[in-house]
Amino acid sequence: MNKTSELGFVAEGYVAQYLKARGYEILNHNYRKPWGEIDIVAEKDGILIFVEVKASSVKVAGFEAELRADKEKMKKVIRTARTYLLDKKYAPAQEWQLDIISITFDKDRGVAKIKHFKNVEV
Repeated sequence: MNKTSELGFVAEGYVAQYLKARGYEILNHNYRKPWGEIDIVAEKDGILIFVEVKASSVKVAGFEAELRADKEKMKKVIRTARTYLLDKKYAPAQEWQLDIISITFDKDRGVAKIKHFKNVEV
């Protein structure tokens, strides 16, 4: 496992804890298809939430982690989310949304800053 994938793995764990603490139920981690992956699938209040997790170990203005979830990346997430809905046999009327959660680790201070962008438009 390289440093980037290790960081992503740790970040997804923190994000899952963050979501659980806010009343979300985690349904799936790392749902993969050849054309894309969903980091976390969660549910809250009957709505499915497909979460793209972006992590960074450095804070540089203009290079925030969430900016790496660009339009092309999110189109792949949408395609994968639609496949998930079919695979898991959800009703066509099932409400769902895309969220981006970025996490920036500050090793010097031993803290992590989480930013949650809900129901993002692509």
